Amino acid sequence: MPAQKLKVIVVLPAYNAAKTLQKTVEDIPRGLVDEVILVDDCSNDETCRVARSLGLTVVQHTENAGYGSNQKTCYRTALSHGADIVVMLHPDYQYDPKLISHFVSLIREDYFDVVLGSRIRSRRETLAGGMPLYKYYANRLLTLIENLASGYNLSEWHTGMRAYTREVLEHIDFQRNSDDFVFDSQVLFQVIEKKYRIGEISVPVRYAPESSSITFFRSVRYGLETLGVAVRYWLTH
Repeated sequence: MPAQKLKVIVVLPAYNAAKTLQKTVEDIPRGLVDEVILVDDCSNDETCRVARSLGLTVVQHTENAGYGSNQKTCYRTALSHGADIVVMLHPDYQYDPKLISHFVSLIREDYFDVVLGSRIRSRRETLAGGMPLYKYYANRLLTLIENLASGYNLSEWHTGMRAYTREVLEHIDFQRNSDDFVFDSQVLFQVIEKKYRIGEISVPVRYAPESSSITFFRSVRYGLETLGVAVRYWLTH
């Protein structure tokens, strides 16, 4: 398929993102992106109103179904709208949308099937960008274990900025994954199992008070579920 015909859709899995949504959308390279789809997981703020005012395609869950469920809706919707490349971006402005052009280029030029935005270059930069110390070390530990289980050497498994080809999303069974935060790790293990090519781009770390974040106890639960996914993959491959 000629490069100029590839349809690029950005999906935003949103929950209470009203404060950061406009900044995020304004930095998306519109000349490159054909459509921006926001899936709202039953927010209790003005996320949907802001999204519609910005001209986004809005899909609204009638009840809070979870982060993984939100992404499932994102990907199903993007595929049904004819996407060739799907970029998943958290709408909390923690990741720089201007870098989308580089994600798309690496896929469009057929270097990779999946591209991840890694926030980990050095401990100093990551912590200076505002990532909490406990999250940094948990990220490092989980990534180490997931790399050992999979045989890969990715610098970060827990990023909220990723790009996929249509083929990848059509051939991994993301629908059977968790509706919770461990969804992201499950997807990467599925990508690895199918032997798709994974690339990484360094992205700046920028935590802010309005950025989305799960509680410490939810983080612990997420970590334990992630370990379970890694162990199951290691035992079966």
